[in-house]
Amino acid sequence: KPSRLCIILYAPFAMRAVLSRSVVATSSSSSSSSRATTTKVASSSSKTLESGARKPSSLFFLRRGSFGMATKAEQRNRRKHHRAMAPATASSENASNESSDGGTNEFKCKLTTSIISSTVSECISEIQFVAGKSNGAGKSRPDIVELRVDFLEKSIRSDEAKMKEAIARLVKECEENAKIPCIVTFRPNWEGGQDDGDEETRLRCLWEGFRAGATYVDCELLAIERFAKAKPEGGDVKGKGQMLICSSHEYESTPSLDVLLSEKYEKIRGNDMCDIAKIACVCEDINDVGRLVKVLEKARRDEYPCAVLGMSEHGLISRLLATKFGSYLTFGSIRAGFESAPGQPTLQDLSELYRVNSAQTRETKVLGVMGNPIAQSKSPQLHNKALITAKVEDKCYVPLLVKDFSEFVENETLFKNNNNDWVGFSVTIPHKESALKFCGENVDPVAKQIGAVNTLVRQKDGSFRGYNTDYVAAIGAIEKALDPSIPRDAAETTDSKALKGKTVLVLGAGGAARGLAFGAKFKEANVVVANRSKDRADALAAACGGKSISVEDVSRGNFGDLKIDVIANTTSLGMVGERVEETPCPKEAIKKSGAIVCFDAVYNPLETRLLREAKECGLTVASGLDMFVGQAARQFELFNEGQKADYAGMRETVLNASKGN
Repeated sequence: KPSRLCIILYAPFAMRAVLSRSVVATSSSSSSSSRATTTKVASSSSKTLESGARKPSSLFFLRRGSFGMATKAEQRNRRKHHRAMAPATASSENASNESSDGGTNEFKCKLTTSIISSTVSECISEIQFVAGKSNGAGKSRPDIVELRVDFLEKSIRSDEAKMKEAIARLVKECEENAKIPCIVTFRPNWEGGQDDGDEETRLRCLWEGFRAGATYVDCELLAIERFAKAKPEGGDVKGKGQMLICSSHEYESTPSLDVLLSEKYEKIRGNDMCDIAKIACVCEDINDVGRLVKVLEKARRDEYPCAVLGMSEHGLISRLLATKFGSYLTFGSIRAGFESAPGQPTLQDLSELYRVNSAQTRETKVLGVMGNPIAQSKSPQLHNKALITAKVEDKCYVPLLVKDFSEFVENETLFKNNNNDWVGFSVTIPHKESALKFCGENVDPVAKQIGAVNTLVRQKDGSFRGYNTDYVAAIGAIEKALDPSIPRDAAETTDSKALKGKTVLVLGAGGAARGLAFGAKFKEANVVVANRSKDRADALAAACGGKSISVEDVSRGNFGDLKIDVIANTTSLGMVGERVEETPCPKEAIKKSGAIVCFDAVYNPLETRLLREAKECGLTVASGLDMFVGQAARQFELFNEGQKADYAGMRETVLNASKGN
């Protein structure tokens, strides 16, 4: 029987029961069927509750109106509701979420694109555009369209009646005409959005999204209490099959895992208004993504829909591997330049290149390219299209902006996870020598002699073996330039003697330079090394039986009695970016060298300043394209148990990508 007084306090995000011991809540009904329910109550101050120090499941909350913490029974019912509630307008392949038994192959992340135009007519045109993609051969029709109504012009946003009318029109265009579920998002400027108007008006307009029939409405965690109070009177506005996304954004950094869980995810999951959690954070390092993935792992155990989004280039893999990680949705822009948040890839790339909502599953094996910088790399286009051509369905190749190699390879959520499903990597500037150390003694003999690794392949025992595919590809590109009889699309030039007796000037002393220098040595060429660090140049020259000269001598064309046949740049000078107009060997120096061939390992742009000026001097040029494709073709074989790559197709992919196609 009840023996204690229960005092209920109503407070911002939930109703707190303040008691020092167990209390009994009972019904006032005198029916004999009534039963007294004993509920454990946590002794806690308001401060402790707000800090997230206690889990919502340990607290007793009474519900009032539309907000409050959900009981365990309510959370179980909600999970059943989510599993059964695939929107009727969703595409058939994405209609079901992950099964309750944790199945890995049923779950597909929902590809979402944002409409950010300033007028209703422009928004409708964009909706029709993305809906029409299903009429062609492409797979880029989104599963969800987000209506970012805060991007509408001020004259609409400042008039509540016009705003509600605009929302109704846009929702109808998505849900009824295009048959695509939509999210109504009216983001305020204090949460990174465009709206700076009256808050109460904004929240009433959000409720209009549900009234108009939107499958989803997005409300910020910081506004969820105000949103509840703004609910229109007169019945349930939110109907069956409609879901509230509760979102939280961090635009400076990614918080600690404890903060992500207790201050964001658990607060959203514990609020009975919210159906889906969405957490977006700016990532300052690729390892930040590991914490976001931990949130998804927790949500998966809870069977609670959750989306995480790593903003900035550092967080890109959270989007590209969204299905593998288990994110409820991810965002892609309609086209490049129309991003609604930092770090968004295009919808087309997510769908057709990374196959987020088709071939990608939770069991997908991860391939990638590690480097810094990495945005200029064409490896993801090259390898993913090669995987598609070869009908390899269980792998996905992603760009990895890695600042600290040793820290990344020790990340137990990503690279070093227990599933061993991060299986193969291309390694580029500046990590090739670090990759060699990482492999220890498990290195291909040629790579060990060269002293640099550009390829890591996971072995059956979980370890990684290092290879160097640069040297064969670089030498092949130079031999093709020296010997016109070698076909341009030849994958290998193993038997060529074109370099025998020639003198090759290697510019640089890093991993690519070591590969090229040793490759030239293997082909019986003479090697001359020039590098900013004379000590490194001397060391490489000594290792491959060559000579060294200073970069100052190269710049002045002071080659002494050396007769140079091939100039080979392996530095990043001339690469797209701030140093695109720089060159390691000026035009006058090229003339004085007497060289007949000039090779540049840089392939973006295809014609660097060095190659352009070499061509003007009458040299035959070899771009980094052939080296890049050649080393990638060999990597493809290593990543796929010896399966041959389509060399000609890979070359065409890079050419098209370099042209912006």
